[in-house]
Amino acid sequence: MPHIVIAGAGFAACTAIKTLRKKGYDGKISLVAPRAELFYYPSLIWVPSGKRTRENLIVPLHDYLQRNNVEYIQSSVTGIDPEAKTLTLENGSVDYDAVIIASGGRYIRKLPGIEHAKIACSGWQDTKAFSDKLAAMNEGTIAFGFSSNPNEQSAMRGGPVFEFLFGVDTLLRQQGRRDKFNLIFFSPAPKPGKRMGEKAVDNILSEMKKRNVKTYLGKKLKCFTENSVETEAEKFNADLILFIPGMTGPAWAANSGLTLSEGGFFKANEFCQVEGQEHVYVAGDAGSFPGPDWKPKQAHMADLQAEAAAKNIIDALKLMKVKHTFKTELICIVDTLTSGSLVYRSSKHNLMLMKMAPMHWAKKWFEKMYLRAYRK
Repeated sequence: MPHIVIAGAGFAACTAIKTLRKKGYDGKISLVAPRAELFYYPSLIWVPSGKRTRENLIVPLHDYLQRNNVEYIQSSVTGIDPEAKTLTLENGSVDYDAVIIASGGRYIRKLPGIEHAKIACSGWQDTKAFSDKLAAMNEGTIAFGFSSNPNEQSAMRGGPVFEFLFGVDTLLRQQGRRDKFNLIFFSPAPKPGKRMGEKAVDNILSEMKKRNVKTYLGKKLKCFTENSVETEAEKFNADLILFIPGMTGPAWAANSGLTLSEGGFFKANEFCQVEGQEHVYVAGDAGSFPGPDWKPKQAHMADLQAEAAAKNIIDALKLMKVKHTFKTELICIVDTLTSGSLVYRSSKHNLMLMKMAPMHWAKKWFEKMYLRAYRK
């Protein structure tokens, strides 16, 4: 009986399981991850306002795995032997007929003083620490920023920073204390968020201006301190820093022997196969995929890649030629806590719908519908 192993328990991993079973694969599936839980990162933006708690964001997967007859192996992947078709784990190894690497990427933490910044979207701990300090402050300067991987410019996640910024601004206004705070946005990119499209960038920067947010753009970051951000051109005070650095691949990628991109990700072809490997697939933030320079790293793309990988594995196990590719598209709602702006980009279209309250409700509705498949 063929054995498919999935490394990771995030968006791509869950979608791969759903797709395999939906498409009729009834063979053995094993999921390897430190924890059998899905963390819903997109809703971290609502933690500072108290609209989401840790319990809201974590979905235990034991029931989902049982319903889909998936074996859970509690461990982390440390290596791979593609010739032997074996994954090396912290506590042993597991053989496979096909494997999907869906264990996500890592944030690059090399910037001096980065320990003084709260890394948004790295998980619950940093976001909660940011929220707690914000709640305890009576006044001060809060800085929000993001950067990319210098060796792979598309390896960034900047959208949530815009949402944290606008959400905190809205929250402080609701609390009647916005005048006690200075809000700053910084980025080494002269046009941050450019992959959403020129119109989106203009609208976002215009919104910052309306909200009296000072910007520092286009200068390479030099370091953080306990109370400042320093670029190669200037230094400004910051009592609280929220930052998302560029991304790279999993820690074990460098010694895996698999083909890597310049940015340190598993290099994939259009079928989500790791280059040069017939039975090794990748989906989500762990991979570097072909496509336009604006291709996003977001949950939606992880889902699309996981679907393609799962379908191709089924065909490959039937000794059929793999043929399934994924569509590259960017879809997000830039939320402000009370409203939102829809951004969509594909090879044919690029649009942004101006902020409106229904978009905020739509984002909350999507969260509920998306997670419904994984909850009990």
